[in-house]
Amino acid sequence: MSYRYLTTQALTGDVRAWYLPLTEVEFGPELCGPGSLTAVVEPRLANLALEQVDAGTTLIYVERDSTLLWGGIIWRAEPEGQKLRLEASGFGSYMSRRSDLHGNLDGRGPWVNADPCEVIRAAWAYCQSQPDGNVRVTVDGTRSNAKVGTSAEPYTTAWWEAPTLGSVIDDMVAVEGGPEWSETVSWAGGVPVQHIRLGWPRLGSRRQDISFTSGINIAATAPVEYDADNYAQVVIGLGAGEGRSRRRAVDAARNGRLRLEHILEVPSEKAEDRLASRVRTERISRSVMGEVTEVVLRDHPAAPIGSFQVGDDVRVRIDDEWSVYDGWCRITGWTIKPPSVDEQEQVTVQLARADRYTYGA
Repeated sequence: MSYRYLTTQALTGDVRAWYLPLTEVEFGPELCGPGSLTAVVEPRLANLALEQVDAGTTLIYVERDSTLLWGGIIWRAEPEGQKLRLEASGFGSYMSRRSDLHGNLDGRGPWVNADPCEVIRAAWAYCQSQPDGNVRVTVDGTRSNAKVGTSAEPYTTAWWEAPTLGSVIDDMVAVEGGPEWSETVSWAGGVPVQHIRLGWPRLGSRRQDISFTSGINIAATAPVEYDADNYAQVVIGLGAGEGRSRRRAVDAARNGRLRLEHILEVPSEKAEDRLASRVRTERISRSVMGEVTEVVLRDHPAAPIGSFQVGDDVRVRIDDEWSVYDGWCRITGWTIKPPSVDEQEQVTVQLARADRYTYGA
């Protein structure tokens, strides 16, 4: 495989470097976050590269075998002796450096019973409509059934508080049943383009075509965690209301283990059937012991690098000196280390239990 690193001017898209010489590279995306890149410019070209990595106004992309895998904004270019260390974050990081100076995103709000996906798109539209603020990011047209703001309490952003646009997006992700997001980059007509993926009720899909397995494509793993703090066979859900009128649902199962209980508070839930459904889902999730949080993969046909995305569920099978694990895990992020003189290419994948997330129909 071959890697290439290129940079462009953020506003014009003009290429600053087609082949930026980097070493010690690590990069990757994350779920509901911008991801990051760190790298070092080779010493003999450090002075030349300063113009090609102008921090705060330079976009950087990573290409592997003619496919763009990651893109973002260089935020720091720090000389360190004979090295120039670079730090970059995905395009979503730009939103934490921009604020709503007009209020309600310049008249796009306030929002009543609004789809959080629409508010996310409005935040990006406002960001890129301001002078010198267009980084040419497009956003999915995904829609959700989640709602933000009520007639009594609309969702608003006040100009005198100057909230960051990143905080607006965080609010939308935090809405009950709200969407998720991640970033992608690709070539379009010889030009790199950047895109925000929105997923509802979640990103990704269950992948039957790939797997992570010890002895095949897993090179190393974090130990399987057995943590009883998150374990429970009995979940008590507390919904809307107060005192004796408060909605309550209990879901329990016996399995020969010491009884452990968990309280799930959902003060906005008025419907007893929905509360019961949420409680059952929570109980099933908490009734499984053992979790894999990270695996290190080698490139292999079982799951080629670039074949999976943030949000996907993948079957993970681990057989080591302590554990035999076989279950579905969700990819919440990954970090690639391209090959070097001393090391082969590898990707470290961050994982979470798949049954803690809900699929749509």
